[in-house]
Amino acid sequence: MTKKPLLITDTILRDAHQSQAATRMTLDDMLPALEKLDKIGYWSLECWGGATFDACMRFLGEDPWERLRTIKAHVKNTRLQMLFRGQNILGYKHYADDVVDAFVAKSIENGIDVIRIFDALNDVRNLEQSIKSCKKYGGICEAAMSYTVSPVHNEEYFVNLAKTLESMGADVICVKDMANLLLPFNAYSLVKRLKENVKVPIHLHTHNTTGTGDMTNLMAAQAGVDIVDTALSPLANGTSQPSTEALVATLQGTERDTGLDLTALSDVAAHFRGVAERLKTAGILDPKVLSVDTKALIFQVPGGMLSNMINQLKQAGKEDKYYEVLDEVPRVRKDFGYPPLVTPTSQIVGTQAVMNVISGERYKMVPKESKGLLRGEYGKLPGEVNEEVRKKAIGDSEVITCRPADLLKPELENYAAEMKEKGIGKTKEDVLSYALFPAVAEKFLKERDSKPTPASEIRNLIVEDIS
Repeated sequence: MTKKPLLITDTILRDAHQSQAATRMTLDDMLPALEKLDKIGYWSLECWGGATFDACMRFLGEDPWERLRTIKAHVKNTRLQMLFRGQNILGYKHYADDVVDAFVAKSIENGIDVIRIFDALNDVRNLEQSIKSCKKYGGICEAAMSYTVSPVHNEEYFVNLAKTLESMGADVICVKDMANLLLPFNAYSLVKRLKENVKVPIHLHTHNTTGTGDMTNLMAAQAGVDIVDTALSPLANGTSQPSTEALVATLQGTERDTGLDLTALSDVAAHFRGVAERLKTAGILDPKVLSVDTKALIFQVPGGMLSNMINQLKQAGKEDKYYEVLDEVPRVRKDFGYPPLVTPTSQIVGTQAVMNVISGERYKMVPKESKGLLRGEYGKLPGEVNEEVRKKAIGDSEVITCRPADLLKPELENYAAEMKEKGIGKTKEDVLSYALFPAVAEKFLKERDSKPTPASEIRNLIVEDIS
């Protein structure tokens, strides 16, 4: 038996609590477990990026950069990984190349080893700068494909996309199955094809929303996938990733044995059980997120998008229109050229579907985000757009066909100048926090800097020097 251990990325410090508890795990929750996590033998620990950056400042009163540095100080042997939204960085709009480059540089300098870079539309032009910067500053570039199912998204599409990402410099390619739509036998087939067509390692990321995640990971392992994402059991399953311990136990004694120690995993899981209990008691972790919900398989609507639509209907007093909205989502998605449903496209398509139903006329109301998507501000849509809908939404406005970021002038110096004028911020990292979330960062930095700061904590340079 030729052994090829399956490598594991644990998401307990990022996606697990983002998926189940609105990203509310604090650094204090993490600290007692960090050195134990470091000894497990994971391929990487996902601990930063995604919604953690915004949530740290907005809800937890934490500096996200300080969180990263602290984790790095305790995790010395395991790669630290982050999720990065390509030209959107960790925000919801496109940023100029100088901001992307500086953010990647500072992420790596402060402790990140692996950057998982994705684009909601799989428009590789939106990944160019991030990949280039990641390679330039010595990071491991994990380029991700946003997985979805549609008439234009078939196995051939993803194999060709993987080849393109490899040619762009990806060190690892990730299949990012954010809505848990990749079914087990399809996972087997896709991974087989990817292993035959690209030389770099393949990393699978899925969730367990629809109850198929464990089987998807197992079939992918059988097909030769190199790395999978799992979460320690206290924050696993449901909208989170499948359980780490369950997969480790399943593969023991096989050719894909992970080599991880179940006793050590159980020991560190005991700590996070307490964290999960705290989050439940605080009403942050709703047990509903732990149950299987197969609606995503039928309507291809991720859990977060579903809850967002329900809230919008409640506010409009139109909860009885729920199933009409669910039926409308695939029609809007088709009109918009079959975008994968992941942030921000999931919110855009979902909101448009709600508006189409509650207004009683399709596209009577078109939010600016829908107009932006149809105008090409987010990049090239994968399929053909319904031109009648586009005309109704944007009139005679010209459709952007170039890389959207080519239309943006350098922004970093302007952000630094604004901060200087407002008298906020101390470091280059502070400039980047402000660039991504100006209002949130301004409030956070004012509160942080009103407290006495030890000189040892003032790192890097004052905001005037942002080169």
